[in-house]
Amino acid sequence: MDGYEELRQEAAAVARRIEPIAAEIDASSSLDPRLVETLATSGLCTLMVPGRFGGRTEAIDPVAVCVVRETFMPVCAQLDALFALQGIGSFPISFAGSEEQRTEWLPGVARGDTLAALALTEPEVGSDLKNISTEIAETNGELTLNGHKSFISNAGVANFYCVFARDADSYSMVLVPSSADGLKTTSGPDLAAPHVIGDLVFRNVRLQTTACIGARGAGLELVVATLATFRVSVAAAAIGVAQAALDEAVAHATTRHAFGKPLARLGAVAEMLADTWMEIEMARLLTYRAAELARDDPAHSVHYSSMAKVAATETAGRAVDRAVQIMGRFGLVQGSKIERLYREARPMRVYEGASEVLREGIARALTSPDRPGEPG
Repeated sequence: MDGYEELRQEAAAVARRIEPIAAEIDASSSLDPRLVETLATSGLCTLMVPGRFGGRTEAIDPVAVCVVRETFMPVCAQLDALFALQGIGSFPISFAGSEEQRTEWLPGVARGDTLAALALTEPEVGSDLKNISTEIAETNGELTLNGHKSFISNAGVANFYCVFARDADSYSMVLVPSSADGLKTTSGPDLAAPHVIGDLVFRNVRLQTTACIGARGAGLELVVATLATFRVSVAAAAIGVAQAALDEAVAHATTRHAFGKPLARLGAVAEMLADTWMEIEMARLLTYRAAELARDDPAHSVHYSSMAKVAATETAGRAVDRAVQIMGRFGLVQGSKIERLYREARPMRVYEGASEVLREGIARALTSPDRPGEPG
């Protein structure tokens, strides 16, 4: 994109430094210190906080985040996740935190030496966040947090957690340092695409009322604001996966011969390649359009971010599947690039809003009588 090519090259240089060890890193559910050091020294975490607290730009730019994630994800999924979580995990503080919270935590996030996490999901609650059971109680001017969060990215390695909890008849977000008494973290299950993930159990975690991020009762608004800003970046990461899968398929189809001609000249293979290229370009255009809207007016463009996320992740799923089909037995080799991409693509249709759930929200936005006007 115009104006972002230098950033793309900057991110590509970081990805190249990690590429020789990417397969090893992505096969593990643990956080590799080499990854943390590389990301911190890259300076790219400065994209995740406002300029006043060490960030690169005055406000967080979703387009810039998309550019980096599209570049990182096809090379090393763990690198992409660590970068993304610096923003997703700290955005409630950037958006609504007190001056004290911002000053204490955001500079470290920008440097990359303070790791962030957002705690929403629970063992019995995924997309239906209004049914969470983790709760805050106030007694004598002090807050007590009890509950259980599961499938939390960066659990056990983050320095702080922005925790979404029930607060009487509403919902609030609280900032919980990883050192808080009563907080226990455990590793989560091994996933098809390994990831740093785990559970958080809060047993009478005592917090000052100043631990609330933003106003009491404004937790849902903070969740929506975070998703409005960062959901579109999942789409960009998916575009990176889809493009890498297409590149693998093209390389194979133009060098492998069958029936006296390159595979790419066989009708069925040519059709799959053409369809994949077209679908990637359509999804890319929608993704960066949605990112521009999220940059300019995130609150009123979340349905565009949702559309981009669905379109791009579904495209990635089709792209890697076709690539495996084109490559035949070579696409089934464990540890190969396409096998890694195949495993990484599948979870993207689930996390940060499953495709089916997002489609319902998109339809509601379309049919709502107070739907905002179309963007210019």
